Amino acid sequence: MTEAYIYDAVRTPRGKGRKDGSLHEVTSVRLSAVTLNAVKERNNLEGHAVEDVIWGNVTQVMEQGGCLARSAVLASDLDESIPGLAINRFCASGMEAVNLAANQVKGGAGDAYIAGGVEMMGRVPMGSDGAAIAVDPSLAMETYFVPQGISADIIATEYGFTRDQADALAVESQKRAAKAWEENRFAKSVITVKDRNGLTILDRDEYMRPGTDMQSLGALNPSFQMMGEQMPGFDKVAMLKYPHLEKINHIHHAGNSSGIVDGAAAVLIGNKEFGEKYGLKPRARIKATAKIGTDPTIMLTGPVPVTEKILAETGMKIGDIDLFEVNEAFASVVLRFQQAFDVDPALVNVNGGSIAMGHPLGATGAIIIGTLLDELERQDKETGLATLCIASGMGAATIIERV
Repeated sequence: MTEAYIYDAVRTPRGKGRKDGSLHEVTSVRLSAVTLNAVKERNNLEGHAVEDVIWGNVTQVMEQGGCLARSAVLASDLDESIPGLAINRFCASGMEAVNLAANQVKGGAGDAYIAGGVEMMGRVPMGSDGAAIAVDPSLAMETYFVPQGISADIIATEYGFTRDQADALAVESQKRAAKAWEENRFAKSVITVKDRNGLTILDRDEYMRPGTDMQSLGALNPSFQMMGEQMPGFDKVAMLKYPHLEKINHIHHAGNSSGIVDGAAAVLIGNKEFGEKYGLKPRARIKATAKIGTDPTIMLTGPVPVTEKILAETGMKIGDIDLFEVNEAFASVVLRFQQAFDVDPALVNVNGGSIAMGHPLGATGAIIIGTLLDELERQDKETGLATLCIASGMGAATIIERV
């Protein structure tokens, strides 16, 4: 089978995701186009250079509706002969775009793709598209639906994670992100977003709170306790599903959960012939991809079984992986991953994660693949695994290997 290589990975800085955020006046299409243009310019692409643009975004309504991928191509400097495919696997949409592109290349369906995603959470509110699993009573009751924050707290309760453990992980994420920016570790991937006059709008992640400590987090009230214990009483729903849990321990709050932000990311994937044609050197091969369905109530445990699956399919062991990117949707998600595989926390999210820098839903999967690649190169390591939990109970993973 043909190898699929990563030739480039770029991302925009992550904006605050609200009206006072730097990217608020930038549309989803424009931010996508800026990202696509960066890939084109950095790699001197021309004409029908890539077979397709596969673009993930979660809330596919309003300006993110229609086939956003095609709109982004037409808004960019890419040739109009390149089509576009919009996909949605919730938080793993950007990763799934990359994985789809890689598997298309491996299967011989085109020499190269640009894949990634976008989410403008400050302009298109999360959940504004509706969701059958949440709003259709017959499905919601059958699946014991609870919001994701409750799911994160169920994980903490089920696996014994404390508020202090979650807060400590959040503090560490902030410290690592601040250090990464101080040492310019993201310089290879982060592109500057400018306005139409060429003036810089945003050139670094603006959501970070590097002064975060255990004391400041300790002053925050649990974000999901009220919806769990009072109306509509999701804790009762959870305990119907898991009767062995006497009480849900609500440990998550704004400081140890992922931030609502804006952002976009893209990965250039191609075969060997593509690289030779454009004089590009491959940076890594996509060794394996995987996805899985999981319990939809606890919902966010997917990184564990999907990692088990991808390791089994490749004949690898957890010790064969040098570095990990596990999306920090909530602190308990990462704590559970580390617990399940007895992984050294120093190898997980080396440069911080979504708790510190934010989680632009449709873009995050592509962001963490690029971050992982950059860090493997910085540390001169060989193999990395990126994985995300996914709404409604799924998991996705990608293993990359430097060449």
